[in-house]
Formats: sequence, structure tokens, C-alpha cells
Amino acid sequence: MEIYENDNEQVDAVKRFFAENGKALVVGVVLGIGALVGWRYWNSHQAESSMASSLEYQTVTQAVRADQPATLSAAEKFAASTKNTYGALASLEIAQKYADNNDLAKAAAQLQQGLSSTSDENLQALINVRLARVQIQQKQIDAALKTLDSVKGEGWVAIIADLRGEALLSKGDKQGARDAWSKGSQTDASPALREMMQMKINNLSS
Repeated sequence: MEIYENDNEQVDAVKRFFAENGKALVVGVVLGIGALVGWRYWNSHQAESSMASSLEYQTVTQAVRADQPATLSAAEKFAASTKNTYGALASLEIAQKYADNNDLAKAAAQLQQGLSSTSDENLQALINVRLARVQIQQKQIDAALKTLDSVKGEGWVAIIADLRGEALLSKGDKQGARDAWSKGSQTDASPALREMMQMKINNLSS
């Protein structure tokens, strides 16, 4: 640290500083302004991009729900190219359409794609629950159990317990299914879901 004996030395030091660092300071200021402008542009671009995705998502899903086969390919392209929440939601819609038509392989593929399009934990949980259902229907029980293990959050405990019971029963593990449903029936699940799991437990005993 420099120690100045008088004001003149301080002035000289300031002059030397600007002589040695003036160009860097100018560049720094320009870069700072550029970064601010860039940040504002990026935010504006993100907002515009999100709005465009939202509008296209609405158009795509309306077409899918209207059962227009010619638009399914366009919907798939939108879902594949839109790496955000709207792309993931579109994948959910398309997967449901394939599941309704019993094309489980394509339904699973859409759900896997949806998972890669979003970082939202709640949406990922929803997609994983749907994926586990499809995997159980495909008799891919170990894959379904692994998928269920990835779902976190108190709000999903009962649903996961119910699906885990279904998966384990498909493997012939009646005791595992009973344990899963018993655990699920003791959660704060809806009365209808608790009653359904209790019925499944009762059916195991009959």
C-alpha cells in the first residue's frame, strides 16, 4: 500500500493510475454497459420466447386434443425442439394420446423426452408418475420401480405408494404390495385414494 507524504504525491499517483489503467477502465465501463444492455436484451428475449412458446403450445395441444392426426407430427417437432416447460407439457399431451391408443413405447419415449426438457421438480415428478404407469403397463416393472424412486416430495407419497403396490403385485410380490398400500393408506391421501388402497389390501386376503 502506497503512503503519500502530501497532496501533490496523491495527485501524481492518481495521474499515474489513469495513465497506466485508463484504457482498461474505459474497456471495463464499456463492457459493464454492454453487459447491462445484454442482460436487458436477454430478459426481453426470454420473455418474448416464452410467450411464443406458450402460444404455440396452446395451438399444438388444441390440435392434439381435437384428434387431428396430421398435426401430431408437428406437435412432436414442437416438443422435441422446445426445451422448456412448454415443450415438456407438450410431451405430456402427446404421450397421453399415444397411451390412449395403446402405443406404450411411443408414450414412454415422449415422457422421457419431456423429462429432459424441464428442470421444474414438480413437473418432473408428474412426468415420472406418468412414465411409471406406462412402464407398469409394459411389464417393465424394475424400470417402473426405479422411476418411482426418483419422485420426491410429500405430495406424491400416497400416489407413489399406490403405484409401487401395483408394480410389486405385477412381480408376484404380494407382501411388498401389501406393505406399500398399507403405508399409502396411512398418509394424508384423499379419502378416495385411501379407500382404494384399502380395497386392494382386502382383495389380497380374499
